[in-house]
Amino acid sequence: MLRTLYVKDFAIIERAEVSFEAAMTVLTGETGAGKSLLVDALLMLAGARADAGVVRHGAERAELSADFDLTAVPSARAWLRERELDDDSALRLRRVIRVDGSSRAYINDSPVALALLREAAAWLVEIHGQHEHQALLTRRHQRELLDAFGKHSGALTRIAELATRYHQLQSEIESLNAGAGSDPERREFLRFQLTELTQQALPAADYAELLARHRRLANASTLLEGAQQLCTSLDGGADAALSARLARLAGEADRLSTLDPALGNVSALLDAAHIQISEAVGELEHYLSKADLEPEQYAQIDAQIARLHDLGRKHRVPPAELAAKAEHLNEELERTEHAELRREQLVDTQKQVLIEYQQAAHDLSQQRAASAARLATAVTALLGELSIAGAFSVQLEASGEAVRGEGLDEIEFLLSPNPGQPARPLRKIASGGELARVALAIEVAAVGSDDVPVMVFDEVDSGIGGATAEVVGRKLRELGQSRQVLCVTHLPQVAAQAHQHIAVSKHQEDGATHTGFCVVSGKLRVEEIARMLGGIDLTRETRANAEQMLKRAKT
Repeated sequence: MLRTLYVKDFAIIERAEVSFEAAMTVLTGETGAGKSLLVDALLMLAGARADAGVVRHGAERAELSADFDLTAVPSARAWLRERELDDDSALRLRRVIRVDGSSRAYINDSPVALALLREAAAWLVEIHGQHEHQALLTRRHQRELLDAFGKHSGALTRIAELATRYHQLQSEIESLNAGAGSDPERREFLRFQLTELTQQALPAADYAELLARHRRLANASTLLEGAQQLCTSLDGGADAALSARLARLAGEADRLSTLDPALGNVSALLDAAHIQISEAVGELEHYLSKADLEPEQYAQIDAQIARLHDLGRKHRVPPAELAAKAEHLNEELERTEHAELRREQLVDTQKQVLIEYQQAAHDLSQQRAASAARLATAVTALLGELSIAGAFSVQLEASGEAVRGEGLDEIEFLLSPNPGQPARPLRKIASGGELARVALAIEVAAVGSDDVPVMVFDEVDSGIGGATAEVVGRKLRELGQSRQVLCVTHLPQVAAQAHQHIAVSKHQEDGATHTGFCVVSGKLRVEEIARMLGGIDLTRETRANAEQMLKRAKT
């Protein structure tokens, strides 16, 4: 519900803060006092276009804010959480409009785009009256209202799921049609590349081993001569060889250690060194006997590495990644070779989804037709009570789109203002007052269908009076039992029905116009109703009539 509305330097309002009750509230006052300015302020907070003309003369900017309690609107709380704009169960919409026409919008004190402010307000407020911004006139809102009235949410969810699936399949089919799978030349080229790489490419580890062998072969003579010289120097059979010299030295150390055991460690180390030398000689002899370092092998490996480098340049990858490239090409070839089969499967699946969608959409159309008849009957009956002699109807037409998430129907609310006249779309009705009464009838008939908590009716009583005005007041009061209703009115029959009454006044001070808002009750409310009944000079009879109207409203 709307708890408070704050307005500063807006039109002729210098500053005002108005608190609202949960049920039906009326705003009354003399013509030009500024009754509809609060509705205009809500329109601005709902994202309506603003210009410099709304800023109070002499001020730099107009400031507007509205505080809502979202305890009973879980969908709005969820919407705010998704956008990280939530503040428990509270919501504050704020807008600042500068004298140059620019404006800034805020949700719970966070700056937001105007479109987001508009989206937030749509969860909370519906404004009906003689304004250009009326959701009821849009086909989308009419469709949503009919679906809410008929409780079609389950069918709509199923249809939306099928429509999403259908379009996903369509996108995949179009992607396959535009891809390489539809090009035979591309498939043939992939086969050629894959054959070439499969024959020559090496895994990264094998390529590294090939390079190591290439380096060994490139230094074959140096390796063989060096290994042979090492072997000769270590154990060449001559007395000068390191092995023989170590053997003599170890024997001498062993002899000395018998004379002094302190030299025993030296003897052991020399023995160990002699053993290490012997093992090194064995390794060298094994290397020389097994070495595969023939010059013709070097030429073959050198040519193989050159071919791999050429392939790497051709495919724009390092030689070590050629095997991975071959695997990638093989995967692409498999995809393209199976693309036609995959496309056929997708087309078959899409056909089945379309059959299911058409059946679900047909079922929804039947549900909508039944709901439309019930809504038309209820609204037409209410229109009679509101002195509109014509008939209300709901037209369902097939949409031009084959598959969409809202179903196959275009919804249009129609009204025949008088018997014998053709029904016309509600959006083409010229009379603002008549349109407001139709909106009231629809809202009363569909009450409880949606969860928009605040309904605003501006001048719904335009052009009516007497018994019809009292009926309008009762319907608004009835609506106020389940929603918060704000109504701008000039008729006492409507004002008397309200749970809360706010009187709007205007006065001149220091050459400036000031507007005030005052909640009236008791005698003050009787005086305001009497003023609406009898004008400036109030009589005892007028006050008594006012008291009677207020008593009757409570019964």
